[in-house]
Amino acid sequence: MPPPPVIFIGVNAEFPRAVDSNNVSTKLVTEFIIYGFPSLQNLNILLFCVFLFIYLFTVTGNGIIFLLIILDQKLHTPMYFFVSNLSFLDMSSTTMTIPKMLAKFSVHNDVISFVGCFLQMYFFVACQAAACFLLAAMAYDRYVAICSPLHYNNIMVRHIYIILAMTSWILGFASPIAMIILSFRLPFCGPNIIHHYYCDHPPLLQLACADTSLNVTVGSSLSAIIFLLSFPIIVMSYVQIIRSVLKIASAKGRRKTFSTCASHFVVVNMFFLPLIFMYIRPTASYSADVDSLLAMFYTVLTPMLNPVVYSLRNKDIKDAYRKKVCCT
Repeated sequence: MPPPPVIFIGVNAEFPRAVDSNNVSTKLVTEFIIYGFPSLQNLNILLFCVFLFIYLFTVTGNGIIFLLIILDQKLHTPMYFFVSNLSFLDMSSTTMTIPKMLAKFSVHNDVISFVGCFLQMYFFVACQAAACFLLAAMAYDRYVAICSPLHYNNIMVRHIYIILAMTSWILGFASPIAMIILSFRLPFCGPNIIHHYYCDHPPLLQLACADTSLNVTVGSSLSAIIFLLSFPIIVMSYVQIIRSVLKIASAKGRRKTFSTCASHFVVVNMFFLPLIFMYIRPTASYSADVDSLLAMFYTVLTPMLNPVVYSLRNKDIKDAYRKKVCCT
């Protein structure tokens, strides 16, 4: 999902690299420079180690959960089918951004081609949008399981939850197409430094040498539509879930029932709260570092923490791991 409009600091002469001589002469940008965190430019080794750990942990953790759900017949249920999709999305979204960051921190390869920048932006935005819709589908699944347990197996049949997952993927990958096409048609004639750690829509528009009001409107509308289509479903599902849980007489029964959706509830909070903060912020603009750190919560940290949430709080995942990994 594309982050809401964020104001970044302007490009100025303090930055060491800009458009090369070819770009200046042709008035066309053929590549962009990923600048990263402006105030952390002297900590490349530390940043490389941190992001390498995050990437390896994210890919390994989500990969294990993805394979366990495929291999263990006990996990072939609607809930774990959605979890496997979410794990694959987490691996995909981090692979869109972190390897390029590692190249920048390790060998100072901070250049990305013009087309490569837009491809990175498209696939990353598509993965984030698909994750929003998938989290909404997961919330609906938990709503049916807790509020209509006797009818759950009749409602969440195989073709229904497959359609819900496919719809999430299709909507996610279709939603940013108009935004990407409009941005791709903008003229970029320098400078070419992106004040972010990946090619994102708002900082890229800052570099266009043309009116971007239409692009801003389309990008903001896209973010709002994705948010309004997914988040209210999650809120309404959990309102009904909480009402059903409160009707249970025993405290033990309430804890046991709510534990079936606790992992999803934690993941939703980790993913959406930073987005909500970016929409409703106490000041109009922060520094590029603060904006980048906020973006990291739902672009890097949430995919890394998802395997921890689902493995530590889920008995079925832990049992499958012991059976498939520890005993082989």
